Amino acid sequence: MPLLPYALTRPFLFGLDPEHAHELTLESLARLQNTPAQCLWSGARIDDPVTIAGLRFPNRVGLAAGLDKNGRCIDGLGAMGFGFIEVGTVTPKAQPGNPKPRMFRLPQAQGLINRLGFNNEGLEAFLANVRQAHSFRARGGIVGLNIGKNAATPIERAVDDYLIGLDGVAPHADYVTVNISSPNTRNLRALQSDEALDALLSALVQRRDGLAKALGRRVPMFLKIAPDLDDAQIALIAATLQRHGMDGVIATNTTVARDAVQGLPHADEAGGLSGRPVLQASNRVIRALRAALGPGFPIIGVGGVMSGADARSKIEAGADLVQIYTGLIYRGPALVTDVARALRKG
Repeated sequence: MPLLPYALTRPFLFGLDPEHAHELTLESLARLQNTPAQCLWSGARIDDPVTIAGLRFPNRVGLAAGLDKNGRCIDGLGAMGFGFIEVGTVTPKAQPGNPKPRMFRLPQAQGLINRLGFNNEGLEAFLANVRQAHSFRARGGIVGLNIGKNAATPIERAVDDYLIGLDGVAPHADYVTVNISSPNTRNLRALQSDEALDALLSALVQRRDGLAKALGRRVPMFLKIAPDLDDAQIALIAATLQRHGMDGVIATNTTVARDAVQGLPHADEAGGLSGRPVLQASNRVIRALRAALGPGFPIIGVGGVMSGADARSKIEAGADLVQIYTGLIYRGPALVTDVARALRKG
């Protein structure tokens, strides 16, 4: 069934406050997924299977975490043609996030600034939603679950929150992502530093390996990092990933840099910038990671994918898979098929 032309709905959505538009879209997807109405936005999935981290992905294009923080719309989003869907970030306890307004469009730059702050309904509600998703996985779709720490948890106790998150999501995840790179939770990015990262990954890998015995499978675990890292920091992170036997890395989260959007309305808002302005910064990190990690270590590239050509640039930089988020807001569901087709082998 052809996708409903996004050009018909985008003017209405862009006339709303960005977060209101976001919530309205998710509410509609949640209500209509797995019903006949789902055909309005469904697209034929491009078949381009690839095995990464021991998982068979139906194609190379995924949804980045952050769009569906509570995991309510896995089946509805999956119907757009994604090979994999990542939901979250989820924290152990429910939290409202930062004060509103906290999401801003920069249409001249095809960008978005958000300072949502891991707003979510908490681990219990998240897992209830994930358990209800069935049609996407029944068609071979891969589901990643993204974990973080509560804002009220001191950074010195961050490991505790990540362990709670891992314990909760592991039985339901095809892979788990450890998010230490959002700029919107105070001090979170400090976990990317050498000693803090070493301690965090040591604890998580030990817990993951212990869970493998109970689950009867070893759940792949990825680390999501920021684009605002220099080459020395990237090299340290790469070495730490390999030393602890992590299964992959996601590059990158949003940026705090504003060089690409200076002078535009909302450019000075605090938060993470995503969309086209982060494309080159993300690709720089991917190239540095690939050089440091060598061939074979899984890299998921995310940041600024607004077209099939943008997605190809991430593969050329060294990524194995790509994810989109802001591009979906500007281009609509047709972007999923465009990217998957552009990346299809042969």
